[in-house]
Amino acid sequence: MQIAFETPDQPDVHALIAELDSYLYSLYPAENVYALDLTSLLQPNVVFAVARDAGGAALGCAAVVVTPEYGEIKRMYVRPAARGQGVARRLIASLEEQARVQGCSAFMLETGPTQPEALALYERMGYRYRGAFGDYPEDPLSVFMQKDVV
Repeated sequence: MQIAFETPDQPDVHALIAELDSYLYSLYPAENVYALDLTSLLQPNVVFAVARDAGGAALGCAAVVVTPEYGEIKRMYVRPAARGQGVARRLIASLEEQARVQGCSAFMLETGPTQPEALALYERMGYRYRGAFGDYPEDPLSVFMQKDVV
């Protein structure tokens, strides 16, 4: 498996994002899905990573939005067949490393309470629960987490 920083504007990445959207909308009402669209993912302050297998097939993707205060993990998704192999952990670690180079010393994320595997992964990676941040409202269908790095 290889992790690379790529543009999200590729057909196989569009397919990943469409799978993620279908998954999220199957779990939460539309007003509780805070997904970035393709235009937002193409902004210069967004780092986008793609995990690919040895044959080049896209296994997963994730982004970090770099702000002056923190990096926000967004659009984290790994195809079901590739789960349990460390893909998500490597995607997040790659994004955190790249964002640290850009000056980030804290990372935030918003996810949902019905995603226990994601919550467990984030906890293992050092993320801790916190209240809402940025423009997010406090909501029972949102879980907010933060990781501070030295």
